[in-house]
Amino acid sequence: MEMAEIARRIAELKREKDAVVLAHYYVPAETQALADYVGDSFYLARLAKTLESRTIVLCGVSFMAESVKLLNPGRTVLMPEPAADCPMAHMVQKADVDRVRERYDDLAVVAYVNTTAEIKRWADVCVTSSNAIKVVSELPQHNILFIPDMNLGRYVAEQVPQKNVILNRGYCPTHNRIAPAEVEALEAEHPEAEVLAHPECPQDVLWEADYIGSTKQIIEHIAASDKKEFIVLTVVGVAAEIERLTQGQGKTIYFPATRPVCPNMAMVTAQKLLECLERGTGQMELPEDPDRANAPLERMLELAAR
Repeated sequence: MEMAEIARRIAELKREKDAVVLAHYYVPAETQALADYVGDSFYLARLAKTLESRTIVLCGVSFMAESVKLLNPGRTVLMPEPAADCPMAHMVQKADVDRVRERYDDLAVVAYVNTTAEIKRWADVCVTSSNAIKVVSELPQHNILFIPDMNLGRYVAEQVPQKNVILNRGYCPTHNRIAPAEVEALEAEHPEAEVLAHPECPQDVLWEADYIGSTKQIIEHIAASDKKEFIVLTVVGVAAEIERLTQGQGKTIYFPATRPVCPNMAMVTAQKLLECLERGTGQMELPEDPDRANAPLERMLELAAR
């Protein structure tokens, strides 16, 4: 089916089913173009609480759909590709969390929103890459167990030195594959380019960066910059929004030779979005003990709003 026909049919189905489509910046550009709202995980989590549509279709990976369902338990939440998962969302063990809790009385367990609902139940508060520094700095506890991403956790620890941040050995496979040698090759080829990196990148990659920020922060930084060339060290899906916001400005972005593609986000195609709306498939159910899993998300929204 042609994209124009897919777009027409999706528009019809959204009206028929009172549905709204949310998409993460990392899904394919064609899918982003069909969404009502496109954003990073913090924006989508916060937006989900304000929506009135009966059905929310989340174009992203499973932890995002879980978070939307937790924040909107009375609404239908659909995933176009239920198999789209985030490996990092599982990279922490309950025994490790319990061990740290036993060791420290003055402790907050901070879970990156990129976690399963089960892991959120082990935490005191959630964070995203957009608000992690602010939320951690607002916490009254001195000791912080940051799960699961060691790269983001290390970056937060550097920005909030007054806290004792304890790291877990989780990581995003896509960001972790970005190699310093490929970044240095791009810098040599484009010496005027500004280097922007997501804090999920390894530390030796962040050392090469002129600017470190969340997906949304990187996009907004490029849109507001007077520079014309940018080396972007995050998932290539961000290119669609950067190009949309900088159209006609003569800006060029470069990615590493080994393209940072999230294989799970790439699964969320326009055709699967259409089939999801047609059939009502990929329905997200409330996880076990939803109130406990939701509490860290609500705490995140509260602290980030201060």
